[in-house]
Amino acid sequence: MYFARNIGGLALIAAMLLWLTACRGTPEAGMEPQQTQTPEQSQTAQPVATTEPPQETEPSSTEQPQNLEGLPPLVEEAATTVMKSLRNKDMKQLAAWVHSEKGLRFSPYAYVDTKNDLVFSKDEVEGLMNDSTKRVWRTFAGSGDLIELTFADYYKRFVYDADFIQTAEIAVNKGLGQGTTINNLNEVYPKEQYDFVEYHIAGIDPSVEGMDWRSLRLVFEKIGEDHALVGIIHDQWTP
Repeated sequence: MYFARNIGGLALIAAMLLWLTACRGTPEAGMEPQQTQTPEQSQTAQPVATTEPPQETEPSSTEQPQNLEGLPPLVEEAATTVMKSLRNKDMKQLAAWVHSEKGLRFSPYAYVDTKNDLVFSKDEVEGLMNDSTKRVWRTFAGSGDLIELTFADYYKRFVYDADFIQTAEIAVNKGLGQGTTINNLNEVYPKEQYDFVEYHIAGIDPSVEGMDWRSLRLVFEKIGEDHALVGIIHDQWTP
């Protein structure tokens, strides 16, 4: 009886050992076997989407370039600076704009007289306001008397004789004031080579109905993209 019990216990132990050995060769509970793709599945697999950085685009050809610091000024900007120097009697700044070879011509009326209008070099322009020399600047319209004045007096009568900066209408390469005096600006200064900016005041005293209109034309030679001042033309109503 005792022997039979021992035999039964040994058989039970053997059976348990066989079961444990079988369990070691099987996947652990809860673990799924790794799946592998067939060649056909690999070919049909969808590519993984990637995020590419945005590409920079060239600016449109219709966009207007900005006027960056250091580039030559437009003629309107040049005229504004020159006009401010005239208002402030800043002859040093005015001289800086004068053409280095052709100098600066002053015309008291619309007609540019290439023989009798006075022309000054850059250095001469800088000292004009303090120059006491009386010069003949042509003749007065109507009377025919000589315009014999110092530059300071000529300036008051035929340069900045109205508040052009505050009250004038401004145009580029277009005449605004028109009197009886012939305007030959484009003959002396052809538009292919020159630009001009006109400051025009239609009238100062309403009681005279426009017979006191004024214009000041600043003429610049085009030098590449830059501009050099060559002429200051005063114009007004004349009999």
